[in-house]
Amino acid sequence: MSDELGRRREQALRAAVGHGLVSEDEPVLGLLDVAGIGESVTALQAAFDVPGVPVTHCFAVKAASLVPVLALLGGYGMGAEVASPGELAQARAAGIPADRIVLDSPAKTVPELREALTLGIAVNADNPQELARIEALLERTPSVSPIGLRVNPQVGAGSIGAMSTATATSKFGVALRDPGAREWVLRAYAERPWMNRLHTHTGSQGVPLELMAAGVRAAYELAEQVNAAAGRQQITVLDIGGGLPVNFGSDAITPSFADYADLLRAEVPGLFDGRYGLVTEFGRSLLAKHGTVLARVEYAKSAGGLPIAVTHAGAQVATRTVFAPDAWPLRVLALDGHGQPKQGPDVVQDVAGPCCFAGDLVARGRALPLLAAGDHVALLDTGAYYFSTHFAYNSLPRPAVVGYTVGPDGTVAFAPVRHAQTRAELLAESGAGLPPLARP
Repeated sequence: MSDELGRRREQALRAAVGHGLVSEDEPVLGLLDVAGIGESVTALQAAFDVPGVPVTHCFAVKAASLVPVLALLGGYGMGAEVASPGELAQARAAGIPADRIVLDSPAKTVPELREALTLGIAVNADNPQELARIEALLERTPSVSPIGLRVNPQVGAGSIGAMSTATATSKFGVALRDPGAREWVLRAYAERPWMNRLHTHTGSQGVPLELMAAGVRAAYELAEQVNAAAGRQQITVLDIGGGLPVNFGSDAITPSFADYADLLRAEVPGLFDGRYGLVTEFGRSLLAKHGTVLARVEYAKSAGGLPIAVTHAGAQVATRTVFAPDAWPLRVLALDGHGQPKQGPDVVQDVAGPCCFAGDLVARGRALPLLAAGDHVALLDTGAYYFSTHFAYNSLPRPAVVGYTVGPDGTVAFAPVRHAQTRAELLAESGAGLPPLARP
């Protein structure tokens, strides 16, 4: 699959340059491999396909908050995990039905909760205060929404602290190992027989599979305890979150969804015995490998003997890579003016972005064929988060995003996913047209 992924990407990059999708007017572009997305969804569904176990796979909308992408995923039967009113609106605009949407967030407002309960969307309460809000709303207006509680199993951190949500002091969920917490959870379920879900999420990039499985096992054991205390199957669905890490070092897709599902079968066999339905919330692992940022090289220069390629892809599209390069390194392809792989010996050089600060580098001291003005660079594995977390530094506009498919004869077809932000849209967003602030 990785060889085919690379072949399609190479053809798409060449075609994008040939079709003028990157130009002086629009010097940076996002590309998404439509077939690759479908392959990832199919692999996820196959990995968790167990007879008698109903599974709802919800895509974490924050990973790619693009309505055409959500609609594509919905066509494969996927749902949506949303964490804000905006993400909920995007999921609904994509046609995702309410019974396949889950609302997660550590800071839900009363209006957000009311909307979700009115629509029948599943809600995972983050803390006791939020659960009390939900209960008060339900007392006034009954709802068909499944209601769960998010717990933090406090099993530890992965290699990237900011991506680890099951640490001792994580802001997410009820900290299960804190004094009195487990007793409160058991009491909360006993007093609210309408609570029928339990949710956990250990983290994402940098979190090993074994730690993810440990978090799921802790939630499963808690569900068993709740159900035993209730004398019935009160918790019927376990939401095990997402978080499968991505290999950013090559085209190889590892670990796979099958690797994770097999580990869960070994570590938490009761998860698949038919007593519980499952919800997953994968994001990065479904999209990352299928996205590429393509940008023009505007200038090639040197400083202190170090070659520097100044491109149009920097912190505005690769924010995490620029500010935390050790945690979020990206592979960079050097392409010529026609979008073909650049030829020539490797030369150690920096690949810089357009932002007006010295640290705007997507690659530091990288050995690549020497880039020149008019060439292109491709930032690989950028299908998740790189198109949905635009950093508007220097008022740089959001770039266009296109989906691509490659026919049997190598013909590449493009479809718009998001149009490039226009100058008028950028001005409107920055308050243009409003009256000037008056001097006091």
